[in-house]
Amino acid sequence: MAGGEVENIFAEILDRARTLDPVNTRKWFDNLHVVRLTGGSLEIGCPDEACAQFLQSKCRSAFTKAAQQITGHLVSVEFSANGQVRQEYTEQEQKDRPTLHPDYTFENFVVGSCNRLAHASCIAVSQSPGDTYNPLFIYGNSGLGKTHLLQAVCHEVKRKSPSAVIQLLSCEEFVNRFIQAIEKGDLPGFQSRFRTVDTLIIDDVQFLREREQSQEEFFHTFNALYSNGKQIILSADSPPGEIPSLEERLISRFNWGLVTRIDPPSYETRIAIVQKKAHLRGLDVSEDVAGYVARKVHANIRELEGALTTIYAVSMTTGEKITLEMAQTALDGQVDLGTRHIRISDIIDTVSRHFNIRLADLQSQKRSQSIAEPRQICMYLARQLTKHSLEEIGGHLGGRDHTTVMHAYAKIEELRKSDPKMHATLEQLAGQITQTARA
Repeated sequence: MAGGEVENIFAEILDRARTLDPVNTRKWFDNLHVVRLTGGSLEIGCPDEACAQFLQSKCRSAFTKAAQQITGHLVSVEFSANGQVRQEYTEQEQKDRPTLHPDYTFENFVVGSCNRLAHASCIAVSQSPGDTYNPLFIYGNSGLGKTHLLQAVCHEVKRKSPSAVIQLLSCEEFVNRFIQAIEKGDLPGFQSRFRTVDTLIIDDVQFLREREQSQEEFFHTFNALYSNGKQIILSADSPPGEIPSLEERLISRFNWGLVTRIDPPSYETRIAIVQKKAHLRGLDVSEDVAGYVARKVHANIRELEGALTTIYAVSMTTGEKITLEMAQTALDGQVDLGTRHIRISDIIDTVSRHFNIRLADLQSQKRSQSIAEPRQICMYLARQLTKHSLEEIGGHLGGRDHTTVMHAYAKIEELRKSDPKMHATLEQLAGQITQTARA
């Protein structure tokens, strides 16, 4: 088969794979190339080992299906990096090799006031493992970027010291492997694997709670690594002292180094995150679209990615350019963008508490500034955070008609753009409402 023909076929395979798997499509797919396409076998060259791992674990099925659909033949797919076909490891070797997402690097992490200290501390740790902030404990709600930072540390440590031994796994996996070691009578092997690494990273360490034997094992693992100057990084959904049923001696050790928090991103940071995620996927997203997604989704970064995936999938399916109108149509079909459980009554309660006014006043005909503006804010947030119609929103606020709600929305939106104080107030209220609805 001629080289030009192979390239054309592979270009079609890439396009089909993107359509089949929009969630995992990345811009660096443009850097993939055909190493070999013969005898029912397709070898795809990747930019680096992390990209090959990503394709192997996330995209192999989509690429295989795409290759078979385009060629009309049974085709097996392999991935290679630096001229080396990605080898198959034993089950134990695979467990001991951290599978890193190629996007989860420091370069691709969006820094804001919500995560600046956590980001800086992870960079410091990656530059000098075991010497700075040991242990490093990062906590915050799910979907705020903790896993990204943990993997970014791994990427940087491996870049600086390719021979470094790193164990990166969830706390649940640590516990399961400990239990399996006991069942198989291989506790010494388990201890050897975890107590001799250069860097140990445990995600979601709160799952140690109420597991006395696992806590005992982790206590000794911690001591062995710490005494040998090895780096320990932990993440959780709450600070050490607030993890239920965690032994006091572990709480004490977790507090030895640096404990830092990640908060939900601000509106500006969410815009930057949307733009960064879009760039990684090779999408052309305008500021209007990024701003719309950032206003639509308040809860966490994972849901921002989900919204972007939906927009991308619609664009790929319809061939339509990504515009604000197209994004609004795509996301209006979503069942849940962090808004499913929000009721208008939740919004009214939060706003009335914030401005210290009575529900009866919000629903009354009073037009004083101290009441009219909070009422308009209720209408604005209800339009942003719920699926209710203009008439339904107005009905909850004293039977106002839809034109009143439209006017209120337009006025508050204009204030949001021109008045930093109003912008901050809306962000604060939206965050409180979203967190309350998800509690």
